[in-house]
Amino acid sequence: MKKNSPWAGVYMALVLVLLYLPILVVVLFSFNANPGRTANFQFEGFSLQWYQNLFDPVTGYGQALMNSLSLAFWSVLLSAVIGTLGAIGLARRPVRRSALGKAGALGLSMGEQLAVLPIMIPEIILGIAFLALFTALRLPFGMVTLVLAHITFCVPYIFITVKGRLATLDPGLEEAARDLGASPLRALTTVTLPLALPAVLSGCLLAFAMSMDDFVISFFVNGPATTTLPLKVYSSVKVGVPPHVNALCTVMLAAVFLLVGTGQLLQARAERRRQHAAREAG
Repeated sequence: MKKNSPWAGVYMALVLVLLYLPILVVVLFSFNANPGRTANFQFEGFSLQWYQNLFDPVTGYGQALMNSLSLAFWSVLLSAVIGTLGAIGLARRPVRRSALGKAGALGLSMGEQLAVLPIMIPEIILGIAFLALFTALRLPFGMVTLVLAHITFCVPYIFITVKGRLATLDPGLEEAARDLGASPLRALTTVTLPLALPAVLSGCLLAFAMSMDDFVISFFVNGPATTTLPLKVYSSVKVGVPPHVNALCTVMLAAVFLLVGTGQLLQARAERRRQHAAREAG
């Protein structure tokens, strides 16, 4: 395709329509006054009623959202500890090729392959495996089983981001701290962890989003009192899309755009501060 070809603009327009038209449709019909499930995509007037009673106890969306937020918080918190410490531990070990075929040929150690394996396994397999495991252990299905299952696929995202960050750090920094009399724990907490913190936060945000979005694994290990938001939405759309779902999606989109915009502003402000400090130092 030529650089100045008009087809390039057509192609880009089609891609943008494919990506954003469904989102615009959801936002538009979240204000639809039509209360029907099967015919609510016929716009019959502007209304805010679906937002006004979105989190009414009768709808159940408020409780489902709280369950999802609580699940994501505890899953990410525990995964951050496991993934960060695992990445630090494996980063200090020499890389050895394993006998697992292509992965080993890429230079991943056995520990690294095992750490990222859960995100390579289809979720349906993990869900069935956890169902069998928790049933065999006689664990009551609920928030505990959900957190245990979500930790499994949250850890790899944090592990990968932190391991990538540690690979770019100079190991001499921690060694210098040790030479100056710092204990291994103090060198870890004052040198390594602060430098790895941006990667930890990035991995946590990614894991939080994956936990909030998970449906398949949660479907197999949730309890009757711990319905998460994806499960609630799934049960609501079996016989058509209720208007509350459109409103809920719009609220979540607004929250995502707000967080992304805030992050961009903070990043731009930090970049301006670095440039200002560099000019003063120069």
